[in-house]
Amino acid sequence: MKKIIKTSNAPAPIGPYSQAVQVDNTLYVSGQIAINPADGQLVQINIIRETNQVMENISAILKEAGFQFSDIVKTTIFLKDMQNFAHVNEVYGQYFTDNFPARETVEVSVLPKNVNVEISVIAVKA
Repeated sequence: MKKIIKTSNAPAPIGPYSQAVQVDNTLYVSGQIAINPADGQLVQINIIRETNQVMENISAILKEAGFQFSDIVKTTIFLKDMQNFAHVNEVYGQYFTDNFPARETVEVSVLPKNVNVEISVIAVKA
């Protein structure tokens, strides 16, 4: 059974997609960018703050669906500039304690709203 996950504590989709979709015990979270859901503004002060907002958006979606970061099994990180990898990785690492998910990080030429980072995740309830 497919369930659409929606929360006002994360940015509303900016296109024809859902924040997340749950199928049975698996949650597919769409790529999140650094939009502050409180005011709809981009957080682009620096890459650390931008990444933190992305992770907080993911957190809000996970919470709405009854999941947590320890349930994440796969992440994909899209970076506009691989030179930001260390900073993004530093913030990302603060959200995981052990049993880290599989991950790839890819440099891309452009992201929605010209942001510097976008992250999507897949979580599974065991």
